[in-house]
Amino acid sequence: MLPDRPSLTDHEPRLHIDLEKRWGDFQLAARLEARSEVLVLFGPSGAGKTTCLNAIAGLLTPDAGEIVLDGETLFRRDRAGVHANLPARQRRVGYVFQHYALFPHLTALENAAYALHRQRDGRQSALKLLERMGIGHVANRYPHEMSGGQQQRVAIARALAANPRVLLLDEPFSALDAAVRQRLQGDLAALQADLGLIVLYVTHRLEDALALGQRLAVIRDGRVEQEGPIEEVFRYPANAEVAEVMGIRNFFRARVLEATPERLLLDWDGLYLETPPQPAAIGSIVAAYIQPEDIKVLYPERPVMPAVHHNRVRGVIQSSELGIGARALRVSLPNGHSVEVRFPIYTYAPLRLEAGQPVEVSLRKEALVILHH
Repeated sequence: MLPDRPSLTDHEPRLHIDLEKRWGDFQLAARLEARSEVLVLFGPSGAGKTTCLNAIAGLLTPDAGEIVLDGETLFRRDRAGVHANLPARQRRVGYVFQHYALFPHLTALENAAYALHRQRDGRQSALKLLERMGIGHVANRYPHEMSGGQQQRVAIARALAANPRVLLLDEPFSALDAAVRQRLQGDLAALQADLGLIVLYVTHRLEDALALGQRLAVIRDGRVEQEGPIEEVFRYPANAEVAEVMGIRNFFRARVLEATPERLLLDWDGLYLETPPQPAAIGSIVAAYIQPEDIKVLYPERPVMPAVHHNRVRGVIQSSELGIGARALRVSLPNGHSVEVRFPIYTYAPLRLEAGQPVEVSLRKEALVILHH
């Protein structure tokens, strides 16, 4: 059984990362703090996410910076203090690679026990890990005899065998189908909570980040654009670049016409929209967005409730798509743009919401978010 982790306060970062690395025209300059949590490194391919993991694991040497784990310096160069570069085998960092990297000539048990070969009870400890991952029954199978989900669980068991302080996951579920991915994410979340592990999880899929992550670091072009609680980053991206990376819908730019203590009035190519009051210079161009769930369809000839009284606009439905538990409309607006509207399938049942039909919607004033640089 793996030992309990030391308890730490929420204000005490367990892992401090400050990295600089250059390849040709690309430069990584990333600063991160992680505690006993799942910190998701999110962003497009080539942003520098895997480079961060490799540097933490000791598989790559940064040009400068420092990595400090539980008060121990794993790496330091060109920073105040004694220079250090601890070998990978001494860092106690577990790593689960995107394609698992299992040894094809070893069984599941032998793969899991690889880091324990010098321990007398190494195979027994490895078997307990396989059982904990729910795959004790495949202990004597080779990788080619296992499903993708089983191989992934073996890879996680192998990473945990050396009792790591940090677990690194590089796109670990990309090759798995949705059902298997969901089960593994649930098991991994429970494992992290039980062991108090620091988990750094690289993905470019927002669905995976939301399913497993507790905190989110958005990385773009080698820079950490924003870091914080995952729901906060998703709902309130720090700037237009973060909104773009996260694929936020209904993103637009508009000119500020009026800024008063009661409201901000925007001109979005001829469509006037009110937002809650906030600092903005009249005449400036601001970036804004509204979530598809916050655009409401209005019933014809019914009283309009105060919450949807503002920003009412008539448009035409371009498309109507039915998904799992929700319907999505693409509505063409008079200013030449379109917005996505999303709602539960049982909502607006009396209305004929089909392509080509006119519709009136409200872009809720309180739900319009202005992005400040």
